[in-house]
Amino acid sequence: MIHPQAIIDPGARLGKNVQVGPFSVIGADVEIGDDTWIGPHVVVNGPTRIGRHNKIYQFASLGEAPQDLKYAGEPTRLEVGDRNVIREYVTFSRGTVTGHSLTRIGSDNLFMAYVHVAHDCQVGDHTVFANCATLGGHVTVGDHAVLGGFTGVHQFCRVGAHCMTGVATVTFKDIPPYLLVYGNTAQPYGLNLRGLKRRGFSEDSIETLKHAYKILYRSGLRLEEALAQLRGLEPQCPEVGALVAFIVASERGIIR
Repeated sequence: MIHPQAIIDPGARLGKNVQVGPFSVIGADVEIGDDTWIGPHVVVNGPTRIGRHNKIYQFASLGEAPQDLKYAGEPTRLEVGDRNVIREYVTFSRGTVTGHSLTRIGSDNLFMAYVHVAHDCQVGDHTVFANCATLGGHVTVGDHAVLGGFTGVHQFCRVGAHCMTGVATVTFKDIPPYLLVYGNTAQPYGLNLRGLKRRGFSEDSIETLKHAYKILYRSGLRLEEALAQLRGLEPQCPEVGALVAFIVASERGIIR
């Protein structure tokens, strides 16, 4: 299952049925889980752990040193979950000591060509990154988020679960969960209704989230005033509770 022209460091650990294509390089302190397929011309450097059933296409570069001038060769890590599809020219950087020394990618994600995930990012599960979407350092992306092509997320920002960005969106602030956003800089354009319906959100939850959106973005209330009203909706809709918690935890502020 290992092409004779692949280069595998003796310190790498490969699971069962791992395939590695020609001219790929697997470095020391790399662990690759069972049934993962790695195409030709892929580079994986360590310390890196990649889970099971991943597909990594040609010219991807995973686990290279972070693009951070403060990085001084410390032994930082990259962790990738299971069943991810990682297309051509995707780059994932390892973490830095200022970010708990770890970049973490979840499971069941699709990363299209030329996506970049910088050092210390935390990406959840079931996300989609369209071509050339880029995360600066220390970015967090929630489950089921969809980033349109050429989306750019500034360092230390958070992208909430179940939101969707339009093509060429740029954000310097946090994007709350459930939103549909677009523009440079990002502006809200309602809820990601299609995504919520596809993922089985009930009609009652969606209607309550619509009401919450109007309070947050259409009422003219100051943020603290809007939060006070949103808290009144939490007992009937846990999703509103998640929205409130996200906003309260924001350090960069939310798009608004």
